[in-house]
Amino acid sequence: MYRFFEQLGSRLIAPFAGEPSRSSKVWPCRCGQSLFFRNSQCLTCGAVLGYQPDRALLTSLQPGPEQGTWTLDAAPDAGLFRRCANLDTPAACNWLLPAIGDDALCAACRLNRTVPDLSDAQNPERWRKVEIAKRRLVAQLISLGLPVIPKTVDEDAGLAFDFIGVDREGNAPVTGHANGLITLDIKEADDAHREQVRAAMHEPYRTLLGHLRHEVGHYYWDRLVFNGPWLGAFRSLFGDERAPYAEALERHYREGAPADWQQSHVSAYATMHPWEDWAETWAHYLHMMDAVDTALGFGMSAREVELDYPPFPASVLYDPEHPEGPAFLSFVNAWIELAGMLNELSRSMGQPDFYPFALPAAVIAKLHFIHLVIQQAGGRADEVLQAQ
Repeated sequence: MYRFFEQLGSRLIAPFAGEPSRSSKVWPCRCGQSLFFRNSQCLTCGAVLGYQPDRALLTSLQPGPEQGTWTLDAAPDAGLFRRCANLDTPAACNWLLPAIGDDALCAACRLNRTVPDLSDAQNPERWRKVEIAKRRLVAQLISLGLPVIPKTVDEDAGLAFDFIGVDREGNAPVTGHANGLITLDIKEADDAHREQVRAAMHEPYRTLLGHLRHEVGHYYWDRLVFNGPWLGAFRSLFGDERAPYAEALERHYREGAPADWQQSHVSAYATMHPWEDWAETWAHYLHMMDAVDTALGFGMSAREVELDYPPFPASVLYDPEHPEGPAFLSFVNAWIELAGMLNELSRSMGQPDFYPFALPAAVIAKLHFIHLVIQQAGGRADEVLQAQ
């Protein structure tokens, strides 16, 4: 039995996992203890920790020359930093910001327009959960090189979040996106409520992070595709977004998805309208990139797991001749194998599948298209792939 586990362990170690990737989620403390994205203090040595988003780096800190300033153990020449003012709120933010400047909040917390009413006894914990998900989203957007601009800086093109509950008339907010403002019903942070809605809506997957990734997809469609050079190609792949949205929504909830939706869409909801197809596919792209990178941070790779999944050929890509196409295809095929392995692990615990979705060839083309749009906008999507 010992030899079995020894052999299994050797197979799970990624043959291409050398140094941690730029967007790794595992870092070393100065004492050698592994640190994770949410940590604000090392549980082994007690060191104060902070996440520096521009470097995608969680590190132990040393006191700086002035009160409230810190230097990074992992990058001592990077300058002086302060910890986010939301560290000591229920948000428990562990991010850093430059010591020079008037801002008290980090790049993620500055995106908040409305936080939940903390006089409600349940809202502090709800807000904590929402902020954990939002920070993971924002860290990934920054790592991909995408512009993350608060509405307080640019009202027209910026991004903001409202995390709210029922209004004074008792009306619940509608989770969604409008002109850069992402609204989330704070009750989505309640596991029981979210599961009830998931079951009622016949959804295979519903999480806080999934909500945020989907809604931010709408925001970046406005920024990166609308009235730009990608619009024609978008319509060829996803459909014409000028189709009346309200009519499409009503039809979807009246008739449901087409019977053959699995052949061309990542989810049933993606069939509702081209905007939703883009947002659903965008969210899955972010899921895949983050999960593969996290797995590699732990030395896991399904490339060494012998699963009988036929790999996708280059012909399924949006641009089969693109010079970085092989790297993207390698990433997709690695994800298919990793998801298969993790689904089996979930089943072994009697849990739902880790990734309850199938990716047909048509969706791979859409994912590749989104990758190319992100690469052109931020210049780092290929870098993240190469690190994997």
